[in-house]
Amino acid sequence: MRVVAYSIKSTEKEPLAIANHKKHDITLISNSLSDETVFYAEGKDAVVVFTDDKVSAKVINKLAKLGIRYIATRSIDSSHIDQQEASNQNIKIASVPSSALNGINEDGLPMALATETINNLDKWQGQRCLGDACICSRSCGQKITLNVNAKFGRDDK
Repeated sequence: MRVVAYSIKSTEKEPLAIANHKKHDITLISNSLSDETVFYAEGKDAVVVFTDDKVSAKVINKLAKLGIRYIATRSIDSSHIDQQEASNQNIKIASVPSSALNGINEDGLPMALATETINNLDKWQGQRCLGDACICSRSCGQKITLNVNAKFGRDDK
């Protein structure tokens, strides 16, 4: 998957590279996503953002015109993304599930966020449900009960 990651801090570069294992073609930039920087997403499938990126309806419309299908946030918070407009433009959104950060100290936070972000990209690429990371109202067609059944080794579809 071709990805541009916005608002990258120096402490995030190595964890993202390690978590990615060269699976995705990721461009890392320090600029935040905005109306003026959306052009970096040209030719990409997905954007990765952080809470500092205000992903407004205007920005989402521009992303959609560039062919972006996915927005992954490197945080548990997705309130900085206009979720309604993303849904209108058929752009899927994922966040880091809060359960993934249980017991993680501040030193381990960059790696945990990077790992979960790459996991979301992997699942989208494999056309799999993101489970708790999904912010798109189960538009992938997965039912929550399937995840529960899989957990207990049942196949009660």
